[in-house]
Amino acid sequence: MAGEDKTVSGMAGRYASALFDLATEAGQVDQVQADLARFKALLDGSDDLSRLVKSPVFSADDQARAVAAILDKAGIGGLAGNLIKVVASNRRLFAIEGVIRGFGALVAKARGEITAEVTVAEALSAAHSKTLSAALKDVLGKEPKIEVKVDPAILGGLIVKVGSRMIDTSLRTKLNSIRTAMKEVG
Repeated sequence: MAGEDKTVSGMAGRYASALFDLATEAGQVDQVQADLARFKALLDGSDDLSRLVKSPVFSADDQARAVAAILDKAGIGGLAGNLIKVVASNRRLFAIEGVIRGFGALVAKARGEITAEVTVAEALSAAHSKTLSAALKDVLGKEPKIEVKVDPAILGGLIVKVGSRMIDTSLRTKLNSIRTAMKEVG
């Protein structure tokens, strides 16, 4: 069962595992995943909703009422809607993003999907994306789902994370290594 799975952990992981088990039994994994993705998009697109979710100032009743209204308006119901309402009424709404991530990780694992988190200094062109995808496929043995994050602070190069493995070829890391080596010499 997913409850024994080490893919997710902590309180958010327990909610994600329970939801995954229920969705699997009901044959609604795709629907739940789509509903959670819509709620995540709402969170990402609204500072007010994000504040409601993360702020301890709002009571559980206020959060539950607000979330119920938002879910109704967005047409998010079923297992995902019920879980979000339960999380809100239990005063755990601050963990909903972790629940959504955990559910996604459980779905990916069940489907045998691999996700590579790639951090770059600037957006990748289509040609670079294709080259990166091919290189990762050669290393991993199958086509990964690539999640690209742009972080200008790395200056150049890229950072690739697949599961617990990380390869950091960023210019910032190389410069820090040179700086450390120079300190040791002097």
